[in-house]
Amino acid sequence: MSNEHRGVAVVAIGGNSLIKDKAHSAVKYQWDAVRETCSHIADMIEQGWDVAITHGNGPQVGFILRRNELAAHELHTTPMDIIGADTQGSIGYMLQQALDNEFTRRGLYRQAYTIVTQVRVDRDDPAFETPTKPIGGFLSEEEAERFEEEDWPIVEDAGRGWRRVVASPEPVEIMEENAIRGAVHEGWIVIACGGGGIPVVRKEDGELRGVAAVIDKDLASSLLAQKIHAELFVISTAVEKVALNFGKPDQTWLDRMTVAEAKQYLQEGHFAPGSMKPKIKACIEFLEAGGGEALITNPENMERALRGDTGTRIVQEK
Repeated sequence: MSNEHRGVAVVAIGGNSLIKDKAHSAVKYQWDAVRETCSHIADMIEQGWDVAITHGNGPQVGFILRRNELAAHELHTTPMDIIGADTQGSIGYMLQQALDNEFTRRGLYRQAYTIVTQVRVDRDDPAFETPTKPIGGFLSEEEAERFEEEDWPIVEDAGRGWRRVVASPEPVEIMEENAIRGAVHEGWIVIACGGGGIPVVRKEDGELRGVAAVIDKDLASSLLAQKIHAELFVISTAVEKVALNFGKPDQTWLDRMTVAEAKQYLQEGHFAPGSMKPKIKACIEFLEAGGGEALITNPENMERALRGDTGTRIVQEK
């Protein structure tokens, strides 16, 4: 193990770290993917990093919503905030067990644990006026009416059926921020802000309440990295590097970008919404708040990327 303490890093792992593809979505395959991802994160920890891990939950939320649909004739449906909490617990359990087993194998005196995390959003966020993020599968008219009765916003989708939609507001505050920061700086490996956090709003009387929404995982991870004073923000995704003109004949892989260059590429439309765009935006926000550097790569190349051999680094300036 490295004796050098490298600082605090936030590692945001994407869906491919949990489910490789649609043919391998069963839980036994999720375990395989999680164990592989955790071996790469353990390499990082062995090198001297204190790490907070965030994760996506999109497919798992979809599975729970589908179970709701199938069981709606017998059982109540599950609100989105409770689904968020459910998936934070189950995915957190998988990550912490896989990490702890990896630490035992390596003789590392470290331990991981999950903090179920609420992320406050502004109750006046414009996203609540027009929810647009589709969730779950297509519904029949009868199913749609039943869910609408339970206060799920429903939209008709291009003649293909009805789908539930939720808002995607901006993250404002991580409610468990102090606990996460304290634990990480004490050397715990913390899993937090799963799925972007459980969205909550503060009512006029000061109480918190969960809302039906989905917070972008990368933006919430960036906010966490800012608040716990991380030196490094890593986004683990499906590609080894970021590209300009992705998928086109003139595709160009990027080893390094400054914040100014990243903003320019964003403005030029190089990064797709719902894909690389929020990741680049999250890195810019982290760096503009005083973060050290950001790194985007895939799980299997994380160790090489940390050495500077691959991945895309985003830095303040040249």
